[in-house]
Amino acid sequence: MGSAPPHKNITMSADRKKTLESARTMKMARSAHAYVRGNTIKFYEWLALSPVAARLPQGPAIWICGDCHLGNLGPLSDGAGGIEIQIRDLDQTVIGNPAHDLIRLGLSLATAARGSDLPGVTTARMIEEMVSGYEHALADRGEGEAGAEPDVVRSVKRQAFNRRWRDLARERIDDAEPTIPLGKKFWPLESDERAAIAGLLADPDIKRQLLSLDYKDKAREIKLVDAAYWMKGCSSLGLLRYAGIIEIRGAKGRSGYALIDIKEATSPAAPIAAGATMPEDPAERVLAGARALSPHLGDRMIAARLLDRPVFIRELAPRI
Repeated sequence: MGSAPPHKNITMSADRKKTLESARTMKMARSAHAYVRGNTIKFYEWLALSPVAARLPQGPAIWICGDCHLGNLGPLSDGAGGIEIQIRDLDQTVIGNPAHDLIRLGLSLATAARGSDLPGVTTARMIEEMVSGYEHALADRGEGEAGAEPDVVRSVKRQAFNRRWRDLARERIDDAEPTIPLGKKFWPLESDERAAIAGLLADPDIKRQLLSLDYKDKAREIKLVDAAYWMKGCSSLGLLRYAGIIEIRGAKGRSGYALIDIKEATSPAAPIAAGATMPEDPAERVLAGARALSPHLGDRMIAARLLDRPVFIRELAPRI
């Protein structure tokens, strides 16, 4: 991404679109793993044309991630001081066949192993462990029989538990101050975008939902401090994506800050189960899937409309 032009050259929509298309191509060209991860549509095309497509097991029609690769799994705060590993990206969520999530995750593991020059036997063992873990999670067990938590999971959760606002700020915006530095990742907003985001946050319903997320000081007011277009992701590049810093003013006069992610929702590429009933609005669908699969994330999300497009708003907590 070092070839991205300075932000002053990408303020116009046409220039932005051209730059995003180039960025997406470059990101996917880095490796087979990056290509597979960033091309959900192509994955389902491959799957449909595969000789094994007709023999895929048909699980119950339930909410699935639809894009279950390694990058979409990670720690999430439960809002009560705890951390759990859950799915963190539900853009493709649908009511569908759970086998699709397993195949998508297995392919992600295999391409990651290939990119790391690991032997084929290691790849096979990784897939076996994935299937074994899935079976273990579905098995009927008594209380206390869940098994020991893997060391890697404990390590990731421990690192997430110790994170604070300054860590989130440095990771996401490279600065602990409540401003968004423009550059390769964050680009200036056009005037209509800034006005639309300010109007969105001023909407009484949206404001009430934002203030109800997790603020124990009975927050009374929110204010948009800064916002920028966020060049993030891969398969979603080219859609609306914004980062915003909001100030939360409490009833006792104290102020705090929160980082929010505003992302456009679109029609899913993941196959939908026959007869499935889901929200027609893409943002409402993402919200419903998140609440079913990753409640720690779903409870911090809001469906809305911005610039006449469906979007969902996520609070990015320090512990993610």
